Formats: sequence, C-alpha cells, structure tokens
Amino acid sequence: MGLVRDGAVSRLFGMESLASAFYFAFLIPNVFRRLFGEGALAVAFLPSYSKLHHEDPELAKQFATLTISKLIVLLGTITIVGELLLWWLISMQTESSDSLELAMIMLPYMPLVCCVAIFAAMLHVHDTFGPPAAAPILLNGFMIASLFGFIGYFANPLNHMMAVGVSVVLAGLIQVVWSLLAIRKFGWYSRETCRVQNEFCVMKRRMLPMIVGLGTIQINTLLDGLIASWPTLVTDSSIFGFQYPLGVGAMGSLTWAQRLYQFPLGVFGIAVATAIYPLLTKQNKDTESFTNTMHRGLRLVVFVGLPASAGLILVRNPLATVVFQGVNFTNQDALVVGSILLGYAPAVWAYSMIHVLTKGFYAKNDIMTPVKVAVFCVALNFLLNMTLIWTPLRTAGLAWSTAICAVIQVSVLMFLIRKHVSSPVDQTVVRSWCTTALLTFAMGGAVALVIQMWSPTAGVWHSTIVLVLAVLVGVSFVGIGSFLLRKPELNWILGRTR
Repeated sequence: MGLVRDGAVSRLFGMESLASAFYFAFLIPNVFRRLFGEGALAVAFLPSYSKLHHEDPELAKQFATLTISKLIVLLGTITIVGELLLWWLISMQTESSDSLELAMIMLPYMPLVCCVAIFAAMLHVHDTFGPPAAAPILLNGFMIASLFGFIGYFANPLNHMMAVGVSVVLAGLIQVVWSLLAIRKFGWYSRETCRVQNEFCVMKRRMLPMIVGLGTIQINTLLDGLIASWPTLVTDSSIFGFQYPLGVGAMGSLTWAQRLYQFPLGVFGIAVATAIYPLLTKQNKDTESFTNTMHRGLRLVVFVGLPASAGLILVRNPLATVVFQGVNFTNQDALVVGSILLGYAPAVWAYSMIHVLTKGFYAKNDIMTPVKVAVFCVALNFLLNMTLIWTPLRTAGLAWSTAICAVIQVSVLMFLIRKHVSSPVDQTVVRSWCTTALLTFAMGGAVALVIQMWSPTAGVWHSTIVLVLAVLVGVSFVGIGSFLLRKPELNWILGRTR
C-alpha cells in the first residue's frame, strides 16, 4: 500500500519541488514517531508493561494509563510549540514555503501516531500482531483516496497536496480508534495510577539514554532531509558562492528510492525484529534460549536480506519504472531513482541485522551500547553525506553513505554483543550464511541473464514483464535451492515450524 501511495504521488506531481516539499513535511511527524512512538518510549515501555502484565494485570493497566496520559501531554505541548514555530518561520519569509505550510498541516499527526505505536507495543505483549501491523494500511488508504479523489478538483496543485496532508491527520485519528478497538478486549485503562509511579520512574531512567541516542539519530534524519530539501526551503541555495549540488527534486527521488529498499526491510527485516523482541525480553535470564533466538533471527534476516540486496541491485531500473513512471514521472526520472537505489540496496541485510541486534541489547537492558554505536555512525553518516553530495554521485551519495554506515554499525554491534551472547555467530549461523550466499550468487546470475535477454525499455509494460520474470526466477532459485539444501529458514519464513 505504501508503494501504491508513493506511485500515485510520483505520477501526479512528478519529480518537482512540490513532491519534495511534501516528503520533507511528512518526515517531521515521522521523526517524532520513531523517537517517542516506535523508538525510545516503546522500547522502554514494553519490558515494564510485560513484567507488570505477568505479575499483576491491574498494575499493568495503571502503568499503561499513566504512560499514555503523560505522552499525550508531552506531545500535545510539542505540537503547539511546533505549530507556533512554523508559523513564525513562514511569516519571516518573503516567499511562501510549500514545505513549511505542509508541515503545519501534518504536524498534528505526530501525537496520534505516537499513541498508536504505544498501543502496538501493548498488543505485542498480548501476542497480538495483526491489528498494529495493519494500522499503516489505514494511513495509506486515506492518502491514496485523497490523491485520486481530488484530481481536477483544485486548480493549484499545492491545494491538492494540502488536502492529502489533511487526510494524513484524519488517518491518524482513525488509527487511534482502530488501536483502541484492538486493545479493548485486553483492557488497558484504569482510574488509579498511584501504585505504578515507581515503575514509571524506572521506565523514564531506561528511556532517557535512548532518547539521547535516538534523538541524535533523528536529528541526523532531519539533517539528511534538510540536505536533500535545501533547494525547496530557501530561495538562494548557493553556499559560499558555490552552486548547491542537489536539485529541487532531490528529496522526492531520495524518498522514492528509500521506499523500494524499505519494502523488503519492512516486510521481513523489521518484522522479524518486532516479533522476537517480546520473546527476547522473556528469555533475558535464560542464556541458552536467548542465544538460540538471536541465532534464528540473524539467520532469518540474512536469508531474506542478502538475496533482496542482490535482487534490488539487478532490477532497480525496471522496478522504479513499474512503481513510479507515468503521467508526470518520466523514464529519465525512474533512472535517477534507480541510480539512488543502487546505493541503498547492497546493505538491506545490514539494515535488517541492526534491528535484530539492537533488540537483543535492549532485551538485556543494555541501552547505552547501541546508543553509543548509533551516535558514532550518525556523525560518520553526516560527514559522508556532506562529502559525497559534492562528488558526481550527487543525491546518490546520501544513499551510499547510509549503506556504508549500516555495514560499519552492524559489524561493531556484532562484536559488542558478545558480552551478552557467548557466541553470537556459531557454526550453524556461519553455515547458514554461506549457503545463503551461494544461493544468492546463483540467483543473481539467473536474474542477470533474464534481464539481459529481455533488456527493459522505457515502456512500463515491458518493464513489468521483465520485473515479473526476474522476480519469479529469483524466488524460484532461492526457494528450490533452499528446499534441496534443506535450509530450515525456508520453513521458518513460511511459518511451518515454531
């Protein structure tokens, strides 16, 4: 659904400044979502809520009520201050900024989606994963409906995009209601919260270092967005007399390339980390079980991530063409997105492993180690960003910087987690990775042959045929090869074994 949404944006608005302005404005509430929703608060909240739920369900209700009420007050205040700040920035400009105006419209989505993330953490403790996983479909559905529903209704494209921004906020309200309906059968609200004040303080102490680390990461995310969006935010984008190397469509093209590599990452990589985290928190005192779960998670994300990396590298151009090309989005624009995807794709396996390893540290109540590593990689990523955009890579330099830092980060985390897991990589893990690498190599050769035989053209339909054939051949090679080699990861991914 996210790909359909972004395909609609690309076709309706093309690689122009308005699409980049929208994605920058949409980035702001999502940064807070990652920080307060799915990030520091959710990770600190889940172990406390899980412990209370198993010891005294009534205390768990009080703890959830106190946490959500405090969150609403904090994020509500931030939203009001943010709206005033954006209004002041707009009033100071001689020319209106589409990015800032859209940000004002979508900022109220921030507290809503953060509450949804906390409800999702609660549902995970109750071993309920379907409703929180389906919540983004509501957001994408509202956005797609507004994108297509207002075609031809507004003479000014900016007004059309503002209508999409309003739909984001409405979707946030519906997501909150959806989450409340899902959690209702387990109960979460209590009128009394006095008995959980100490546990709330424990959660805050656990959360503060994560906020420092994740805050740095999210600031870096915003800086990445500023780097890509600079031409759309200011009238004169030159720096010290030098012409800025990125164009007005940089933020849009970067976001579209991110969506393509995030597809396998979100469907499999983050899904694995999300599913094993509650299990790891339960096993944090049982070293053998904890180690086995970590081994299985690391094997599974590489089993999916390594072929996904190779596949995305090979099909990057027909994939970008099929998903985004049409109407106002040309084949040349698709090739630009493909060139950026080439920078992101090689590290899909690394992005996935980072999530699994970080959840392992968190389950062991070791918050600072991944934070310190993340802060170092954030600084390195920013330095690489500011260097590579001035090379011929231009916007693709931002993607290559992300991939390089991800490989470095996962290597450091793998080394440091040894203090919690005696052997994070044993013979079974190494053997699994090696067979996956062989399957990936064979798959890559077969897919490359298909693409060479059916060399994709600028046409969407021809690219669709090439893409479908390449995916079928790639999946068949990995699937049949895994079956013949009796790789248990194939059964795990199909849910056939516990």
